[in-house]
Amino acid sequence: MFFIPMWALFKITAASSFQRIKRRYILEILFNGLRRLEYRGYDSAGIAIDDSSTISSPPLVFRQAGNIESLVNSVNEEITNTDLNLDEVFYFHAGIAHTRWATHGEPAPRNSHPQSSGPGDDFLVVHNGVITNYEVLKETLVRHGFTFDSDTDTEVIPKLAKFVFDKANEEVTVQFCEVVFEVMRHLEGAYALIFKSWHYPNELIACKLGSPLLLGVKELDQGKSNSHVFQDAHFLSKNDHPKEFFLSSDPHALVEHTKKVLVIEDGEVVHLKDGGVTILKSENERGRRNGISRIASVERALSVLEMEVEQINKGKYDHYMQKEIHEQPESLTTTMRGRLIRGGSRKTKTVLLGGLKDHLKTIRRSRRIVFIGCGTSYNAALASRPILEELSGIPVSMEIASDLWDRQGPIYREDTAVFVSQSGETADTLLALDYARENGALCVGITNTAYTRQIEGLYRVALAIGSDTISSQKRREAIIDGLLDLPYKVKEVLKLDEEMKDLAQLLIDEQSLLVFGRGYNYATALEGALKVKEVALMHSEGILAGEMKHGPLALVDENLPIAVIATRDACFSKQQSVIQQLHARKGRLIVMCSKGDAASVSSSGSCRAIEVPHVEDCLQPVVNIVPLQLLAYHLTVLRGHNVDQPRNLAKSVTTQ
Repeated sequence: MFFIPMWALFKITAASSFQRIKRRYILEILFNGLRRLEYRGYDSAGIAIDDSSTISSPPLVFRQAGNIESLVNSVNEEITNTDLNLDEVFYFHAGIAHTRWATHGEPAPRNSHPQSSGPGDDFLVVHNGVITNYEVLKETLVRHGFTFDSDTDTEVIPKLAKFVFDKANEEVTVQFCEVVFEVMRHLEGAYALIFKSWHYPNELIACKLGSPLLLGVKELDQGKSNSHVFQDAHFLSKNDHPKEFFLSSDPHALVEHTKKVLVIEDGEVVHLKDGGVTILKSENERGRRNGISRIASVERALSVLEMEVEQINKGKYDHYMQKEIHEQPESLTTTMRGRLIRGGSRKTKTVLLGGLKDHLKTIRRSRRIVFIGCGTSYNAALASRPILEELSGIPVSMEIASDLWDRQGPIYREDTAVFVSQSGETADTLLALDYARENGALCVGITNTAYTRQIEGLYRVALAIGSDTISSQKRREAIIDGLLDLPYKVKEVLKLDEEMKDLAQLLIDEQSLLVFGRGYNYATALEGALKVKEVALMHSEGILAGEMKHGPLALVDENLPIAVIATRDACFSKQQSVIQQLHARKGRLIVMCSKGDAASVSSSGSCRAIEVPHVEDCLQPVVNIVPLQLLAYHLTVLRGHNVDQPRNLAKSVTTQ
């Protein structure tokens, strides 16, 4: 007999195995999966598990505003009050859990997921994304007698599932996947969904459009063999090898269980049932039967996660943000390994970019290159623009993804559109990507979770595009040398940790911070201010220093703290002038300068100088951002805010 606990953690999970399992273990799996996803940000959570191991009955649903532990405590309290047996054994089980970031409706239990089809919980749904036509669907369902309890867009989905189920069963017995396909046919927007229903015990259905979704597969006896060796088609089907299946929006919830994953594609439906997985897609409208879409199965290949459990643990650090800052030297080394070749004294220094190699000639013929991103990714692209223009000779323009999409800005077939994203799933960036594709542009993607690694990756792109120009060879080789030495320079600047903590102590009660940058370091000013803003919850603004006299100078007085980035590059003398003008107006100055320049930027000792290692001018933003990251971190801790869960923000913005 196959045991199928299916865990769906959103920010999701699901599973299946051949053994007896207790309810307490089911809860543990789901709660731990949600904890793995806390770093993404959320304001409420919920969970649904089966009520009984012997009969089909409405599931147990728990929903709570606040953090994961609030949900855990409320579940434990309910267990105590109802004498729920945690030692009840299941051979089959389907459980779902979810953390929500509010888009429709305030954080509250009624707005938390899973959302229900109504009394009896015939259908339950957890959802990432936004349903843009939910108001129209809601009006239709209300006319058919449905009442709504939440303010969410998600609630229309389980209610629509029940409507489809009830109507279809008047004529023919309908399968779970058929219900889901018909629901999908009516949804507009972006979504990753998990469906659970007591009408279909021991089954889960997952589907997606525009939002991320992964299937993890674990064979329970896989430890006896090489875990990287498997036959895709047989591995997913029901056979004599018991398995656990996990569905998640993020690999962090999967890696402690399995590294074997399937990346679900748009329009696909994953049907977990009886110890096997079926991947399905709907055929065209002509194939519809009795109002229900005809469905065809598809074959997909599993892949292996390149991630270790240690990577998702805090280790010796107090917070994930602190860990990410201090592990940047190692992460930069990993990113560059095998992709930058320094060679010997007679060998040319080269860059290896396998995914871009075949398109370099097309890019070099482009009329322009357009960088497109949001937030930190936009800033990373901005930091990279000058060197790309210098090495390629191609004009580079900047676009914020949401603005490009909103105004339907001009994108041409002769353009190369470079999309920069930390997650690869940012909703506004994906919409802009679709728009650029429709207009015929060559589209290139740069994805990395860390700002400094995004810049490093973009510099490698610039080096590759400009590699056909002999006149810039020495410059390129100097940049490659600088990139390879960069991890050591970042490690050196991390020694400023205590100094930045002391500075944060001085700024703890301030309401605002201005950051002035120029040239390569305008992006540094924007990114540093953004980090202070989003985690320390302190107003902070990054300003182009050349615009100082066009408005910002009016804000300067003896009370306002101002950071000026004045490391050695072509803009250094101009930044010295900025410092003098701010000093003349009694500004409270914090100056970031190259080692040995403290005296020249603050001859009267009126400025607090932060000295950083000097590197190749275009690489300086990677070094210069680190003190500002440390400042943002320490300000957040000292002000008593949650470093790893910024207020109102998600780690990955999958909604518009």
